[in-house]
Amino acid sequence: MANILIVDDDLHIREVINFALEKADLRVSNATHGQQAITLLKQSSFDLIVLDINMPEMDGLECCREIRKISDIPILFLSSRDDEIDRILGLEIGGDDYVTKPFSPRELVARIKAILKRTQAQKVGDADEKDLIHGRLQINIEQHTVRWDEKDISLTAVEFSILAQMINNPKIIYSRNAIMDGAYQHNIVVSDRTIDSHIRHIRQKFSTAGCNNIIETQHGVGYKLSACI
Repeated sequence: MANILIVDDDLHIREVINFALEKADLRVSNATHGQQAITLLKQSSFDLIVLDINMPEMDGLECCREIRKISDIPILFLSSRDDEIDRILGLEIGGDDYVTKPFSPRELVARIKAILKRTQAQKVGDADEKDLIHGRLQINIEQHTVRWDEKDISLTAVEFSILAQMINNPKIIYSRNAIMDGAYQHNIVVSDRTIDSHIRHIRQKFSTAGCNNIIETQHGVGYKLSACI
């Protein structure tokens, strides 16, 4: 049974989400603010975090930044602001999906299950394909790990999906739509800018490890894994 952490300062919202998730046979824990969420994350094991953006003291975006320093756990944002900039920023800093308020509890459960299904598939993988190697890049599907030149690279679930998709067919140039279809499930549509943000984040993380050309841009077409890594 998956363990979900809900982070929201609104008691009514937490009660609605708790009821929907428990009805879907998911285990639920609650935090009322960002700092409490970080404390709980250090103390317990969770499979996904539902994180409200608009909270006092430490908002959801800042909380996400702090979480990403210690964990690559999937994060689904809740926001009362139907603003694309918020969505892009949230996904750029390490979020995996978003739902805007007011939301349908059924849709929220479906989004959560889609993320869990994707991350579980990445962890389990196929026994013959659990180790994918391209140059100095090595991805272990079963353990959900990424290494370049023997250095560990920490990626979010969406970033991992993008890179795993590319290493499976390193000679293919992937359009933004193809990347979106491979990284997101349940007919989720995100903007081109969001895909670009994910690519930029992947590049930044590999650049820190000494790899400055992990993904190439094919202008007017899309992206592909570099042949020389």
